[in-house]
Amino acid sequence: MKKIGILFGKENTFPQAFVDRINSKNEQDITAEFVKVDKVFQGEALDYAVIVDRISQDVPFYRSMLKNAAISGTAVINNPFWWSADEKFFNNALALKIGVPVPKTVLLPSKEHPDDTSEESFRNLSYPLNWPAIFKYVGFPAYMKPFDGGGWKEVYKMHSSEDFFNKYNGTKQYVMMLQEEIIFTEYFRCYCIGGKYVKIMQYEPRNAFHERYVIEGASTDQKLLDTIKKYTILLNQYLGYDFNTVEFAVHDGIPYAIDFCNPAPDADINSVGAENFEWVVENAANYAIERAKAQKEGADNLTWGEYVKSSATGSPLVVAAPKTKAKSAKTKSAEKVKPAAANVEN
Repeated sequence: MKKIGILFGKENTFPQAFVDRINSKNEQDITAEFVKVDKVFQGEALDYAVIVDRISQDVPFYRSMLKNAAISGTAVINNPFWWSADEKFFNNALALKIGVPVPKTVLLPSKEHPDDTSEESFRNLSYPLNWPAIFKYVGFPAYMKPFDGGGWKEVYKMHSSEDFFNKYNGTKQYVMMLQEEIIFTEYFRCYCIGGKYVKIMQYEPRNAFHERYVIEGASTDQKLLDTIKKYTILLNQYLGYDFNTVEFAVHDGIPYAIDFCNPAPDADINSVGAENFEWVVENAANYAIERAKAQKEGADNLTWGEYVKSSATGSPLVVAAPKTKAKSAKTKSAEKVKPAAANVEN
């Protein structure tokens, strides 16, 4: 009997529905349950063919436990090694290399020194930075947010260099990104499961949390939707995520990937709505069953993205040129508009 487990925290509706859906399918020799862990011995397997991870980003003990399970043959969704290494600034750089439009973005060092460091730790960093060049590249209005943060914590909108410094000076030890604003006419959030199943959801990030998926007049531009689907699959296949969401802001007909590092995305029926919830439960269940059937004891059963594969073989990233051309760097653009105080799980 192969067991599929789900590891989760505060969320309620998705984990139970996921387990119930798998068990209702009556697949031979496959069952699902909530993960139970009472001991973790080095190099010893857990009793799960597949574990769907919804919480290790907040619990370091779980992340290490999942790596130990993975090296012992468990197929962990998502790959805990890649998830540990990934962050939003790298994702933007990768998107550029594979032809997906993204906002102009700059990495900023933490305003305060990290613990156990001093000025001597930053001998290679020129300070002050070349602020005029940075501000010219990004433009204003702009957004500042953590380079590896989840949700909308510590996100700020700024309208000038003075406004920037006022807010940057209060960011403590966070490593931040400064990102241009995309003035959008349409906005989409897309589930992607298994690097192949895509659910495109019309989304309004400026609405109250429970109203963001309730959109009238959803886009019927099939060419745009096809491009969004293509970009969603491309990003997830190169990143290697089994379960992720990608957000796009559409400006002048071009979908800009805004946020695509959400390996434990919101899947609560009360926020995503009944239709989207049904889709994600069904497709997550089917994919977990697929991975359980393919799982081989003692082998590496993780998903590794095309970027890692190409790096391991020394091969260049090879991606067909996208049909949609990004606008000139001279064109003003920017990221989505959300209340700076909002705290939304992505």
